[in-house]
Parts: sequence; structure tokens; C-alpha cells
Amino acid sequence: MKDYHHRAFRLNNIEYSFEDLKEVAYSLVKEGEPFEREIGDFLLDWVSDRPQIAQQTSGSTGPPKTIMLEKEKMVASAKATGAYFGMGPGTRALLCLPAHTVAGKMMWVRAMVLGWSLYYVKPSLNPLKDLEKPIDFTALTPAQVSSSLAFLPKVGTLIIGGAPVSAALLKTLQDFSAEVFETYGMTETITHVAVKPITGHKAEGHEGYFEGLPEVHFAVDKRGCLIVNAPYLSEVPIVTNDLVELLSETTFRWLGRADRVVNSGGVKIFPETLESKLSSHIKNRFFLAGIPDPELGERLVMVVEGQGEAAEILDGLKGKKLLEKHQWPKAVYFSAKFAQTGSGKVDRIGTLKALDLG
Repeated sequence: MKDYHHRAFRLNNIEYSFEDLKEVAYSLVKEGEPFEREIGDFLLDWVSDRPQIAQQTSGSTGPPKTIMLEKEKMVASAKATGAYFGMGPGTRALLCLPAHTVAGKMMWVRAMVLGWSLYYVKPSLNPLKDLEKPIDFTALTPAQVSSSLAFLPKVGTLIIGGAPVSAALLKTLQDFSAEVFETYGMTETITHVAVKPITGHKAEGHEGYFEGLPEVHFAVDKRGCLIVNAPYLSEVPIVTNDLVELLSETTFRWLGRADRVVNSGGVKIFPETLESKLSSHIKNRFFLAGIPDPELGERLVMVVEGQGEAAEILDGLKGKKLLEKHQWPKAVYFSAKFAQTGSGKVDRIGTLKALDLG
């Protein structure tokens, strides 16, 4: 493989050459914990002569599938991130995501290509608690952020991905000095191609929209779904299944997944938008979905993880006047445990099928 290795790259504050990484990889595969063996497997793939790396999609929007990611495009993605955030050689970065995910792999690629000083810890809900020194950059899921609030002062720039940031978490993050960004991307775009500033100087005057990374432009198709034009990632436009409000060729507001839109009595309802509004008022995990209805075509329902009383939840929410009349779920169902994808995301379809709701 072409040597994209930056001379400033450090791993746990130790200098490693491109060739040294082979020995690191072998050691992790042979003697490491399960999460370290995943790192070792990726590094062996990275330093091999193969121009591509196999990557499984998350399975959150359909059956998981394996796609091939070109290493040169992974490098280009890393450089785009470095350019947008101004993170050059010497950046102290923390990896606390599994290396079998594209997000975990790309933290390694950014560090090696951009000359960062990378530290890694075992993926957990609170990966920041044992940090001895502040870091400049890290990526977390919303669940990790919610469990790590007490330690966020240790972080300079934080990107959040893997799931939408709820309104409740968005409000909480306003109290922190870190530069925080929500990201938009998928396996096919080799992690994020757009970011939404939440806090920090980039968020000043920002109205909650995503903006593309350098050289990324957007359009929409006839469905209103986002089309990503990123020459450094793909020679052809990448057509997504995400409904958006296109503000310009470089900015958009995300509305939700096209395959999750509920058409109830001729009115389109966007579950993810409503979930964000309700998230701070429901303690357990939940989601909204449409199920078949003989009169409405589909009716909106809420599925809550755990146990509870449907009437209590609905009456409590309606008293807060958070939604329009047509946006309220018609019923609440409870699931002892949500089905999950291989990457840990809620499997909505699997959960609905287990409840025999669709």
C-alpha cells in the first residue's frame, strides 16, 4: 500500500513508523483484549497491499451488507475532516469507538494521515472518565455523551454521530465550553460529509442546519431526499434515503428517513423530528413509527423500552403541548428490550416485528 503515514503520528505518545504498525497489529491480535484485536485486524488490513477494506454497513436502515472502501478515499475523507476542523499535526485525539465500525477505523486513519497523537481506550458508555490529560478531538455517540457530561471539560472539539442528537441533549450541551458538532454521514460516505455546529464560535448565529465539508455539495431528488456530491469520495453522486430541507448547495436541515415517514390520513409525519421534541420528557428509550390502519392507511404509535402505563405517558406529554394535534401517537406499546443492530443501534423494524406491530 502507498505510505500515507505522517511522520508526526504518535500512538499513546510513542512514535511508530508505517512498518512498526505491523508489529503493533500482530501484538494486538495475539495478546489484546477483544476490542484491541479488532484494532489489530484493521491495522493489518491498512498496511497490506490491498487497495480496499471491507466494511459492513450498520444495518440501521436495512439488512447489513458488506461494501468495499477504497483506502485512497478514506485518506481523502480524513484530510477533509482535518481541513474543516483545523486539526493538524500534534492534535491529541481519543479513540473510544469500536474498530469494526467505519467511525472507529476513520479515527485511526485521521491520526495516521494527519499526524495526530492518538490514544485509545476500551469502548464504553463513559470513555472519558480515566483521561489523565485534556484532548483536542474525539468522536462519541449520543449515549456516550449523555454518560460523560461530567468529563466533557477535558475535550476541546467533540463530534457526535451514530444517531441524532436529541433536543434534551442539545440543550444540556449549551453549558459546556467544548466545540461540539453533530455529524451527518454513513458508511457509504466514509463517515461524515456534513456537520452541524452545536456549541462554540461556529455555532454563533447558526440556525441548526448541516453544512458540508470542503468540496461537498448537495442536491435533492424527486422524493426530497439528499444527494451528496463529494468528488473525493465518489465519481458519481451518492443518493441517500434522507429527507431534507435544502437551504443551499452546501447546507440542509435533516427531516428524517424516507422509509420512516408516516402517511396518516394523507398527512406526512416525520417520526425523528417528533422524537427530538419528546426526548427530554421520556426517561426510557423510545421511538415513533407507523403501523397499518384500515382507515388512516397508517397510524402513528410510540414504542417504549421497559414497562409503564400508556395513558400516563400520553396524558403527561399532552399536558406539555409539545406537538400538534395530528402529531400525537395513537397508542403506546412497551418492549422489554429493544432489538439492536450489530453496531448497537435500535433496530426499529425488528422491535416492531417482535411486538407483531408491522
